Amino acid sequence: MTGQAIYVLWLRDMKWFLRARARVISWIVTPFLWLAIIGIGLNAAFARPDFNYLEFMAPGIVGMTLLFASTMSGISVIWDKQFGFMKEILVAPVSRIHIMLGKVLGGATIAILQGVLLLLAIGLFEVIGLIDIRTPGVIQLLQIFVFMVLISLSFVSVGLAFASKIEDPVAFPVVINFFIMPIFFTSGAIFPVGKIPGYLQTTLPGWLSSLTRINPLTYGIDGLRRAICPEYAQFSVWLDFGAILVFSLAMILLGGYLFRKISA
Repeated sequence: MTGQAIYVLWLRDMKWFLRARARVISWIVTPFLWLAIIGIGLNAAFARPDFNYLEFMAPGIVGMTLLFASTMSGISVIWDKQFGFMKEILVAPVSRIHIMLGKVLGGATIAILQGVLLLLAIGLFEVIGLIDIRTPGVIQLLQIFVFMVLISLSFVSVGLAFASKIEDPVAFPVVINFFIMPIFFTSGAIFPVGKIPGYLQTTLPGWLSSLTRINPLTYGIDGLRRAICPEYAQFSVWLDFGAILVFSLAMILLGGYLFRKISA
């Protein structure tokens, strides 16, 4: 019964995602435009023979896609509360933790699918010669998948935690954007968090460097960067993995705690 409940909720979120074609297209096109316009523009601005900004930025935009898609998945909980579906779920003989797990897995799967589609789109930049990223091996593909899963689980749980306390579906995106924009901009997605030996020797102001280093997404994106273009990675893979794993577990526990107190 428990496994079936988790699967049904996961399947419902997947159908909700796949049927909203306009939303699917917009969620894929938006990060692609970041790469195609901002990435190419800033790559020209850097204009260094030993540093390709587009290659550096690509894993960051994958991380951005996972961040936004994951946190925004929480809005489905608010709509479920608005239309009374959440009340029907909560009175079912199923633990609220299992309901929450079904929502987390559904949101994470949707975010990962978007990340995979963006990775395929990044391949187009290599085909036309804008970037030169080596073809990842089995280890690198596994590393990409692990970090995508951990980032997605972390921020889906964050989105559900917010959705557990917010009743207004209009207010939810506003609150979420206020929360995640600083996380994105201080994650090292669009600028290095420190020196890159052999490439960049610039350093950030002390306060900004501190913000980037306490940001868990910094380590998730650096883990992706190490698998996709390792020459631009700035931390060890074990530090990246440990930091995002601890954050993921903490957010799942927090999301589960707040979801248990949800009222329909």
